[in-house]
Amino acid sequence: MADKPATVTINLDGVDVDVAAGQPLIEAAQKAGTYIPRFCYHSRLEPAGMCRACLVEVEGPRGTALVPSCTTPVGDGMVVHTKSDTVEKAQAGVLEFLLANHPLDCPVCDKGGECPLQDQAFAFGAGESRYVEEKRHFEKPIDISDLILLDRERCILCSRCTRFSEDISGDPLIEFKDRGNYVQVITFPDEPFASYFSGNTVQICPVGALTAKPYRFKARPWDLEAVESVSLVDTIHSKVSVQASQNEIIRIYGVDNDATNHGWLSDKDRFVHDHIYAEDRITRPLIRENGDFREATWAEAISLVGERLGSFDGAKVAGIGGARSTNEDAYAFSKFLRSVVGTPHLDAQVGDGLDAKFAAAVTPRAEIGDLETAKTILLWGPDLKEELPVLYLRVRRAATHLGAKLVIVHPRRTGLDGVATHSITYRPGTGPDLLRKLAAGDGDYAAVRDTLSEGPVVALVGRAGLGEDPDLAEAVAAFAVDLPDAKVMPLLRRGNVFGALDMGVAPTLLPGRVDVDDASGRSALEAAWGSLPEGPGLDATGILTGLAEGELGALVLNGADPVRDHPTPSVARAGLDSAEFIVAFEMFMSDSAAYADVIFPVAGLGEVEGTATNIEGRVQKINRIVPPSGMARPVWSIIDDLALAMGSEFGAASAEAVGDEITRVAPAYAGVAWDRLSWGEGRDGFVLPTADGSQPLEYTPVDRSVPIVSGHRILHTARVLYDDGVIVRHSSGIAGLAPAAAAHLHPRDASVLALAEGDLITLTVDGEVTLPVVIDPSLVEGTVYVPFNLASTAGLGAVGTLRIDAVRGGDA
Repeated sequence: MADKPATVTINLDGVDVDVAAGQPLIEAAQKAGTYIPRFCYHSRLEPAGMCRACLVEVEGPRGTALVPSCTTPVGDGMVVHTKSDTVEKAQAGVLEFLLANHPLDCPVCDKGGECPLQDQAFAFGAGESRYVEEKRHFEKPIDISDLILLDRERCILCSRCTRFSEDISGDPLIEFKDRGNYVQVITFPDEPFASYFSGNTVQICPVGALTAKPYRFKARPWDLEAVESVSLVDTIHSKVSVQASQNEIIRIYGVDNDATNHGWLSDKDRFVHDHIYAEDRITRPLIRENGDFREATWAEAISLVGERLGSFDGAKVAGIGGARSTNEDAYAFSKFLRSVVGTPHLDAQVGDGLDAKFAAAVTPRAEIGDLETAKTILLWGPDLKEELPVLYLRVRRAATHLGAKLVIVHPRRTGLDGVATHSITYRPGTGPDLLRKLAAGDGDYAAVRDTLSEGPVVALVGRAGLGEDPDLAEAVAAFAVDLPDAKVMPLLRRGNVFGALDMGVAPTLLPGRVDVDDASGRSALEAAWGSLPEGPGLDATGILTGLAEGELGALVLNGADPVRDHPTPSVARAGLDSAEFIVAFEMFMSDSAAYADVIFPVAGLGEVEGTATNIEGRVQKINRIVPPSGMARPVWSIIDDLALAMGSEFGAASAEAVGDEITRVAPAYAGVAWDRLSWGEGRDGFVLPTADGSQPLEYTPVDRSVPIVSGHRILHTARVLYDDGVIVRHSSGIAGLAPAAAAHLHPRDASVLALAEGDLITLTVDGEVTLPVVIDPSLVEGTVYVPFNLASTAGLGAVGTLRIDAVRGGDA
């Protein structure tokens, strides 16, 4: 068969234009410069033809017909009229019908001023309505979730919200009800719109029927200033528009970046911004004195930290963190510790990540866009819906719309199991044995192995739980790279962790993806920085252990909270408790910052500018829109003063100057200047290395020997989207959305222990917690699942022998 043509020619209002074959007529017309009104049509949703506002005339064998342009694909030779009297009358009539029951409450509607119904009624409507009858009325507004309000009187039944919820997010919790004049959008009885992606329906609603509680009545669109930036909630780095009024960020909207988020955001991305205005945010330097903190001047705090850090031998100092802000901040942190303090001990991860070389420089590395063409996707790692929700949307799209076969390997049911071709659950600790069987295609795994033989394959690989050996993820990647046309994407969740690793905030890496043992790379860096400490340093666990054992004396925490985030909290507490001196760069008094001797207040979301590097190695621009609160400052600026206080001069006049230095010093970042990221093709970011850069380290995954963990019952603990982390805890819009903590047991385990749903049990690993029981048949027998880092599970830990004591029901 002949290949289908890439383009066709249509006649649009008397002008011949070449358009892409197969695309909807409404889209082809817009690209040709002709706007057709629409309400139900959205470029990222399947066409529905619900509103009929996009009617146009198309000439055919039987004459001219009115057709909805959103559901009509273009064809070669098609003759289209978008401005005829018939079309204009039809469009005006549709608008009149839509306004028949729509309340004229624009002055009090949050959508007023950016409302497609307002705009298109003005541009295409008749100007006045012939309807004088009473409009339809509903109770308004009604809460359909903790974040979303519904005004059914405004709804024009375009189905954007229901199509997004069912087709994109896979949460069909909002639907049409009743018939005729009484049709309404509503949630199911006793079932709130509890989706992690509910805020997207507010953004795409064309009439203000759905509004967000955190933004309700806050501002008008013409009062808002906006900048494009990226979200650092996780490592996807979704493109966002940060919007502020009177120097206060009040709204975040998604921006359509084809490479990353397609315009969609998780509700955590969307509603996390108000933490920067929390009443207990640290806005002045704090110094511990007689056991309590007191406010200090910047000069006093800088002088004290410079004097104390300078009193230690460089190798007795260590740093943890750097993954919560920009590349420029992480670079300054790395440069300060290595060249000024003189220590090799620094780590952006907190014992909960992957090998730094594997994460930063794995080859061949997958991009998010590779999911669009993958025939098979292997997901062996965290539950994407909980930890990387926008990547969850992209994988779900590949499986449901693009024909990819999805293979999931996880200790319990995940958010993607419903669309998976194969879903394998396993008992934590037995992953190495499962990998061996899967690679060999043993028994029941033969069909899965056959599926994985269909390339191209994209392998999404990470730690399924915090207690899992990180070497297992690399062993899975080593298996995956031998699959047909395979690429690997290491999965980490912490903000800008990939950028921090690229800046050398790792015990085995130097800036620009250079191995610390690379003699030429090290020499080039010393030419710019001066002498560097020899060899690899300690990772986060080694640092905390070294502090506890007296081998290290001082610690610099840069936005890190090891007490809450380390898989073994007792190791973190012992290390911090034993440290002679601790300085923290923080916004809040976290569990770890409470150990500090000096706390520097740092700028946060919307208050800093710079760059960030996402999970695929894509560098994007972060822009500032409001000044930092109080006396808070960017990390790079504080470190510049610290270096000066310790006898070195960075000369960092601005974040852009730091960024420019990165392009000169870090090989993988050569040519990625700020101006290239602000305009043109770089606006959506560049995947590194670009043609101007190089990647000295290309890391091939190693099939490491991973021990099998045995035991009567094994703990599986993993993160959830809404936890008790310091940022979520201070974000008023989402702070109350954390799930209730519980111990999930397989039905047989609960039966053996004589436990029923709701009974209390005490679990002991690194610490002890008492939780209610939830029966979870998706677990493998012998597995106990507990969400990590909730208020009532903090301190339990993830690594160690699990003991269960039944408070009611039995004893084990």
